[in-house]
Amino acid sequence: MIYDLAIIGGGPAAVAAGVYAARKKIKTIFITKDFGGQSVVSEDIQNWIGTVSISGTKLAENLKKHLEVYADEVVKIKVGELAEKVEKSGESFFVKTNKGKYEARTILVATGSNRRKLNVLGATEFENKGITYCASCDGPLFSGQDAAVIGGGNAGFETASQLLAYCSSVTLLEVTDKFSADPVTVEKVLKNPKIKTCTGVTILEIKGKKFVEAIVYQNPDGKKTELPVNGIFVEIGAAPATDLVKDLIKLDGGGRIVTDPRNQRTSLTGIWAAGDCTDGLYNQNNIAAGDGVKALEDIYLFLNTK
Repeated sequence: MIYDLAIIGGGPAAVAAGVYAARKKIKTIFITKDFGGQSVVSEDIQNWIGTVSISGTKLAENLKKHLEVYADEVVKIKVGELAEKVEKSGESFFVKTNKGKYEARTILVATGSNRRKLNVLGATEFENKGITYCASCDGPLFSGQDAAVIGGGNAGFETASQLLAYCSSVTLLEVTDKFSADPVTVEKVLKNPKIKTCTGVTILEIKGKKFVEAIVYQNPDGKKTELPVNGIFVEIGAAPATDLVKDLIKLDGGGRIVTDPRNQRTSLTGIWAAGDCTDGLYNQNNIAAGDGVKALEDIYLFLNTK
């Protein structure tokens, strides 16, 4: 069978596109390992528009239900399949997964990215128990408390800036001897008296009982510091899930898919991309969903005006 569209991914971008594809009667194969995207790990998401508060697991459940309600016979959903490679042959694209192979006229890549995790003692134990990766989602949970941010790039300083609106204090820790964030951003954030920074540190351990209570790090002089904190926001980068298309379309230096922001088209006609796997400036659930809708609208025109 040749589908009109193959959607790869299960987060907000993919599901938004899937719902629109169903409503526009575009014969679609929807391929995902699971639903929810990165936010599935969040305990309380407060910025999903239209919903005051929702857990990551509940958001994933709702995304799945929404797609299933509209899918009918139009969108065929393949859950539990990992897309491994996209190839082009003639006028068709082929998506190879760990379980099969699907042919489609167009492709939407909405595979997201994977946050780089801390690899220190206690990090796994306190994942989602004080260790988090999204200030927009989880920052308000730490109102009036002390927090640490790991990472001195733009993302780290932007996270610190958001947290300063809620937290009693924010300590930004950077493993190299200098910050990689834009100097203007650094200067602006450091003007806030509630922030302090440490460079050249080595993160050693996360401590706590049921939840995070402290982070232990080594200073450049070898001295160990145990810093009491309730929240640890990790901003050490993310790896976009784009290996499956790296031989077909243009990626930027960070491995993200280069797209036209007007319509989410990639460098190869017939492939669109949406969400955190792209070179879009901001990574948020609402933005990803919008990207997915934008891409789908353009795909519909492409399929019906060729």
